[in-house]
Amino acid sequence: MSDRLALRLVPDELWELVEPLLPSFTPRPQGGGTAPVDERAVFTAVVYVLTSGCAWRHLPPSFGVSAPTAHRRFQVWTRAGLWPRIHRAVLDRHGGAGSVDWTSAIVDSASVRAKS
Repeated sequence: MSDRLALRLVPDELWELVEPLLPSFTPRPQGGGTAPVDERAVFTAVVYVLTSGCAWRHLPPSFGVSAPTAHRRFQVWTRAGLWPRIHRAVLDRHGGAGSVDWTSAIVDSASVRAKS
């Protein structure tokens, strides 16, 4: 993967915000299992899949992360509540800087469950 693409998907400012929010990798006490991988590479691969709409199995190998690893980490992060924490951190940073217009909002069914 080109460094330009990686930095466009996950700029340094975003990574500085996200990195402390990621659940820490805990190796299995009995050994074995998966080895730790570069968290930023995994996060970038996940962002690529989520923003491009490609299937996990079509994740380009140039990311340096296997599709199963990226998908598994996405599931772990989702169960850990990472995405709402990132959303809140981004809003806090931009809101604190005065760069968020709080007078209006857009809600769609992708982020809020539509009830019948």
